[in-house]
Amino acid sequence: MDDAERPGSGEQLWSVFEFARRYRLAKREENRLLMLYGPSASLRDLLANAQRHSLIS
Repeated sequence: MDDAERPGSGEQLWSVFEFARRYRLAKREENRLLMLYGPSASLRDLLANAQRHSLIS
């Protein structure tokens, strides 16, 4: 990982499992994020890439 990819000193790493639970993501979306980032990622990356599907169309 070079410096551009490394989280900044003020950037907090989150558990993908905790993020999915807190934001009520579907298991399929949680698995997609796990494949992208592994077990942890920065909150900024998770928020930018998570997709929630509404139950109300």
